[in-house]
Amino acid sequence: MSGLHDSSVSSPPRGRGCCCSGASVLCKIVKGLLHVAIVGIISLVVFSGFADYNFSARIALESVSYAVIACLYFYTSSDREERIVSGIFLGILAVVIIVAAPSCKGETAPVAVIAGCNIVALSVYCIWKICALVQAFIRRLRVRGSAASADVEAPLAPVEKEAAAAAKCSPSAPVQPTTFRIEDLPRKFSYEEICDMTGDFGNMVGRGGSGEVFRGLLDDGTAVAIKRITSDKPVGEQDFLQEISIVANVHQRSLVRLLGYCLLRGGAGHGQQFLVYPFFEHGSLDWWLFHGEERRRLLPWPARRRIAGDVARALAYLHHECRRQILHLDIKPANILLDGGLRAHVSDFGISMSIAQDMTSVDTRGRGTVGYMAPEIWVSSLSAKSDVYSYGVTLLELVTGRRGFEAGRDSSEKPDLFARVVREKMARGEIMEVVDTAMASVDEGEVEVVAKVALCCVQHRRDLRPSMLTVVEMLEGRAAVDLPPESRLSVVDFIEPLSWPPTHGRR
Repeated sequence: MSGLHDSSVSSPPRGRGCCCSGASVLCKIVKGLLHVAIVGIISLVVFSGFADYNFSARIALESVSYAVIACLYFYTSSDREERIVSGIFLGILAVVIIVAAPSCKGETAPVAVIAGCNIVALSVYCIWKICALVQAFIRRLRVRGSAASADVEAPLAPVEKEAAAAAKCSPSAPVQPTTFRIEDLPRKFSYEEICDMTGDFGNMVGRGGSGEVFRGLLDDGTAVAIKRITSDKPVGEQDFLQEISIVANVHQRSLVRLLGYCLLRGGAGHGQQFLVYPFFEHGSLDWWLFHGEERRRLLPWPARRRIAGDVARALAYLHHECRRQILHLDIKPANILLDGGLRAHVSDFGISMSIAQDMTSVDTRGRGTVGYMAPEIWVSSLSAKSDVYSYGVTLLELVTGRRGFEAGRDSSEKPDLFARVVREKMARGEIMEVVDTAMASVDEGEVEVVAKVALCCVQHRRDLRPSMLTVVEMLEGRAAVDLPPESRLSVVDFIEPLSWPPTHGRR
């Protein structure tokens, strides 16, 4: 499953000022003008009630004006509920004017009826829009509050507490059923709002096996990524809402926050599903590592070291500190997004597995990417150690600047795993020969630590892999890390040995 910014689209990240599609800008301008037109027409008919017109002319003016206002209101309203309420209100108001006004006696009574109805119309319109603005302001305050709490990292449990944490999240431990309430869900967007934000899906930034990703803009100008989910096995509405209710309440600074969703009901209980995330202008780690040496030069070793720590802490949080344990099951550079400070944010866990009681029988829904998948996934035996394996492959790619899986030229496309080569170089004291040459300067001691952690993570037997809590301890120097024996590395017999390109490497 691809991340928010899939590597299949390798165009460089675009700046905030130049990513807005022309269609989206034009649409916002037109809607703004139509809002002005609505207020102007209502104001006009209000004042016309006091003008010295023939009474029949007044009625005709009122009727035509309300018909025009209704049409404009339908176009500028995003929600179906708002359109229905507005249409009913304007229809009733027009009937009141046409029916009640002729029955009024005296010269001033018809004027009073018309003017009163128009004042009510203008007031209701203003109150409706003010309420919408207040609701949007409250939503923004809640989002900012969530972001502020997410920026403060919860301290990771020390190593000695790891056993207790593992027991708490163990598949053998009973898990209490969770009641999913409507307040657990993030903001719900209408389909019209999704179309408006994306300029009618005119700005695609990524595409993968699980869906398409579009860049969009919220009303306040915030850039967002909208993922349209596509799957061979559609997820039911209840399952979809239950899963996002869990993910929406996950707050950690290195995890991409879920801002909202859209569920468009369709036939047979399934329809289109959309997820709304923050947009990261600097794209994915995949774009920086595997799309040209110049890009790798802009990703120095200190930044890569921080990325390794950010991802480790994010996974440790998902595995050991969530209310219910969450497995990502598709850790890879394409699912690691970078912000302006080159800090990592793990994405695409919106359809991750929230583990219930039986990890060995859970449906993975096609999760995982060849080359990053742990061996046990092929037999549907899942655990948190499956994510540890994928993380280890990603660490090796950070160090070497090379994919751990290279598709061959023939149709068989045999995987080209290089963990054995890295270990052999390290055992001979030649680790710098496999380090990415695009990096200007590298701390050899730090490289050795990261490489050893990676090799521990990619061991074939999952019980020999460390937990992500232990990985964090290793990276931070609070736990010892040793080079694992060669026989424990996950290199299967049918894979041909990797010969490292002689034109690359450090001496």
